[in-house]
Amino acid sequence: MKILVSGAAGFIGSTLCRSLVEGGDHEVVAIDKLTYAGNLASLAGLDSNPKFHFLRADITDRAAMDAAFLSHQPDAVMHLAAESHVDRSIDGPDAFIQTNIIGTYVLLEAARAYYLQLTDTAKDRFRFHHISTDEVYGSLGPNDPAFSETTPYDPHSPYSASKAASDHLVRAWFDTYGLPVVLTNCSNNYGPYQFPEKLIPVVILKAIRGEPIPVYGKGENIRDWLYVEDHARALELVLTKGRVGQTYNIGGDNEQRNIDLVNMICELLDEVRPPQENGLSIESYSELITFVTDRPGHDMRYAIDASKIKTELGWNPKEDFSSGFRKTITWYLENEPWWQDILSGDYQLQRQGLEETNGRSLT
Repeated sequence: MKILVSGAAGFIGSTLCRSLVEGGDHEVVAIDKLTYAGNLASLAGLDSNPKFHFLRADITDRAAMDAAFLSHQPDAVMHLAAESHVDRSIDGPDAFIQTNIIGTYVLLEAARAYYLQLTDTAKDRFRFHHISTDEVYGSLGPNDPAFSETTPYDPHSPYSASKAASDHLVRAWFDTYGLPVVLTNCSNNYGPYQFPEKLIPVVILKAIRGEPIPVYGKGENIRDWLYVEDHARALELVLTKGRVGQTYNIGGDNEQRNIDLVNMICELLDEVRPPQENGLSIESYSELITFVTDRPGHDMRYAIDASKIKTELGWNPKEDFSSGFRKTITWYLENEPWWQDILSGDYQLQRQGLEETNGRSLT
């Protein structure tokens, strides 16, 4: 298939692009606005692949989206472009409303206009896959059953509310206009190429630099952790095998309290790169853990019931509690130039004069 992937230079998007192009037999049209979280270095190695095309464009720009569909004639859309950091949504919700709600609306309308002019055979093949989050379901108590696809929505942050709105738009375009859609809601992702403001890379990078490791509240909030490459495999399965109009929850079967997760990462770091190798006069990185004031509206627990995708599509996560985190830590230790460029801001210089890899620009 030829697949248009929005948010392609982000954490999950870049992993998905590599999985589709290098691990599958697909052609990818990658779209990204290249905001602070978009990093071309995360797509390194794909730029010379003839099955990969990059467009710098904003999903809220209808003309650019129409041009992308007209120029590339995709068989499917995988929509990941989103503002996704809860803390940023609290400080500045406007960008979340614009990208997550208005951007999804614009992309849906561009996809619908394109879909209507397709042949019947191409219409049967076309899919609009919307990738969302488990945060739309709200917060669970310690003994509540995990989120299922029928759990009522109860978002608590500007981020999760904007993603809930985008989910509802996608379903409405299926019910009202007949656009063939599939949706997925995933748990917290982790792995290589994750932007350094997120919990896992924060812990790793703070630790090896000997800086305080911040943990909200008492660290008792619980999340289900999903290795990003497991997620990418699931997304491809849902796109190619999922039932039209259906939602599939994707989780890692890996619930952890934040404090337990942080301690585990510190223990793994103690093993693979002891503090003394970084010139630190501590016995364990866990000595750097510092509890900070909790953020407003911090959901206590997320948990995913992924039985539907497992039963219907045969997907299961490959990485368990320790293997995925060990791989992630090793990647960050071995790829210091990638995250150093982000911390210094040098990665943003790549955006200047950027054009589509085939020589045409949509910006």
